[in-house]
Amino acid sequence: MRTTVDILGVPVDNITMNEAVNIVEDFLNHNKVHCVFTPNAEIMMEAQRDPQFKEILCNASMVVADGAGVVLASKILKPVLKERVAGFDLVSNLFERFSNKDVKFFFLGGKPGVAQEAYQKLLDKNININLVGTRNGYFSESEEKEIIDEINSSKADILLVALGAPKQEKWIHNNKDKLNVKVCIGVGGTFDGIAGRMKRAPKFFQEHGLEWLYRLYKDPKRFFRMLDLPKFMFLVVAKKIKLYKA
Repeated sequence: MRTTVDILGVPVDNITMNEAVNIVEDFLNHNKVHCVFTPNAEIMMEAQRDPQFKEILCNASMVVADGAGVVLASKILKPVLKERVAGFDLVSNLFERFSNKDVKFFFLGGKPGVAQEAYQKLLDKNININLVGTRNGYFSESEEKEIIDEINSSKADILLVALGAPKQEKWIHNNKDKLNVKVCIGVGGTFDGIAGRMKRAPKFFQEHGLEWLYRLYKDPKRFFRMLDLPKFMFLVVAKKIKLYKA
């Protein structure tokens, strides 16, 4: 039985990291495409502005709290989410679970060469996943059929899509009925992180919900995007006292 917490109208699964990995593994036994999304506070705010995007999140098979802000929101709105399930960590745990197994992965997105770099980094760590194909994220709408045919021909089980939100979620939603994979996951900058092109925040920042502060320090241009964080918390409080209906 799926248990979720309503965060501004988006049902977020109340699960641990280990439970999330187990659920994805179970999805592989189903004869349908399951969509997995990992929203943080910025993505939740985008969902408030874009009803179509919000509907896509609401119809996903699994939605996990990527950001500490989403977990904090659950502490205000109740019930409290068990833990943060960051998208990067979820994918990393899936790679470890399926290392040296027959589960087939396809990487879609990122800059040219990044997916292969990420795969090589995994091999360097003795994480031997079955990667059956890659395609960078620079393509036109006219190329989509060719890409979908390539994914289907690869017989991939899990498709990781790194196009950035909300583009990746919309791409998955619009094309899921044409895909023969079992699981599609929107993974944002995960390939860059694994490849070492984008450094993650130190453990201290991760454990204290301060990754946003580290990212802002590394990239001050993110300042205006970061304004969504206080806006998100304002709406959470407004919903709690029934001044905002999501």
